[in-house]
Amino acid sequence: MEREIYMDYAATTYIKPEVLEEMNPYLTQYFGNPSSIYRISRNTKMAIDIAREKIAGGINGRRDEIFFTGGGSEADNWAIKGIAFANKDKGNHIITTGIEHHAVMHTCEYLEELGFEITYLPVDEFGFINIEDLKNSINDKTILVSVMFANNEIGTIEPINDIGKICREKGIVFHTDAVQAVGNIPIDVKAMNIDLLSIASHKFYGPKGIGALYIRKGIKIHNLIHGGAQERAKRAGTENVAGIVGMGKAIELAVQNMENEANRLSCLRDKLIERLLQIPGSKLNGAIGEDRLPGNVNMSFEGIDGEILVMKLDNLGIFASSGSACSAGAIEPSHVLLALGIPAELAKNSLRLSMGSGTTEEEVEYLMKVIPETIKEFRKSNEKWNNR
Repeated sequence: MEREIYMDYAATTYIKPEVLEEMNPYLTQYFGNPSSIYRISRNTKMAIDIAREKIAGGINGRRDEIFFTGGGSEADNWAIKGIAFANKDKGNHIITTGIEHHAVMHTCEYLEELGFEITYLPVDEFGFINIEDLKNSINDKTILVSVMFANNEIGTIEPINDIGKICREKGIVFHTDAVQAVGNIPIDVKAMNIDLLSIASHKFYGPKGIGALYIRKGIKIHNLIHGGAQERAKRAGTENVAGIVGMGKAIELAVQNMENEANRLSCLRDKLIERLLQIPGSKLNGAIGEDRLPGNVNMSFEGIDGEILVMKLDNLGIFASSGSACSAGAIEPSHVLLALGIPAELAKNSLRLSMGSGTTEEEVEYLMKVIPETIKEFRKSNEKWNNR
């Protein structure tokens, strides 16, 4: 294999060298349990506090509003279940969308089984919710609105400012899954009236297995994990010190370079989209321009199979993903693409290319040549496409 091009940064990122360097001492030298009182444990406790401050700064929150978790999925589960159980005396109605990550969707489905009522807001062809739909869905039993900041498949950035303003005026808790957004686009939890926000370190060049939930001070929420007094008695379990330190360093680096990196990736994104749209039977999925994550490209192509295309690109050293997911042993079209109104057959024929700090202009130029050629070759054996 001549070359390898990674185009799946939305799935995960590598750990930056500076992050790993900061983590190393807490894997070897400073290994004390932060709950102990001797010196090496005080060192780890101090490191956690410093990281907490960095993460709070990255979203304009307060240090005492950051609670560490095992990742983004745990943060989503905690936010939704925690608010639901803590406020069930006030109501049992939760509003979310039809394009959320499965960590939100499946949690809401679980709560439905327990008697909670869930409203799944529709989205338009670009993936945006309608603010009027949100307003009309709120009733006197609504206790939570959970809308993702930016979609992991199509890159659409939701109108978070408007959603937050409505929820604050109505006295309803607002949670956003910001796993794809943190470190990539500016976030201000205060200005945006966000009450809870989910973060995952491995999406912005930090380690896997560590995340955080921002909980605005004063928000009533039940614990998800019990058993100890860690995280100010809100999340039991010995802290992943090295992971926390790495996460703090990673968000610090991401925020420092956010504007320049966003501009660079947006240029590469738009260049790649423009070329891929020249392929006959191609369609861009998601929003256009500044309402889309800088590094996200999601396309559907008639006359191909998304999973097979991904495998063919893999053979060429290009690592990407399809919009389809495996469910019960069968390939099912993405629920996100179906929510946009895309026919199931076309939704299965999707390709997501997500760029990051390692992506170069030369790599994008190569993709602009290889992907059209691969699709053209694939279609030669597709009788339905050739006889259309």
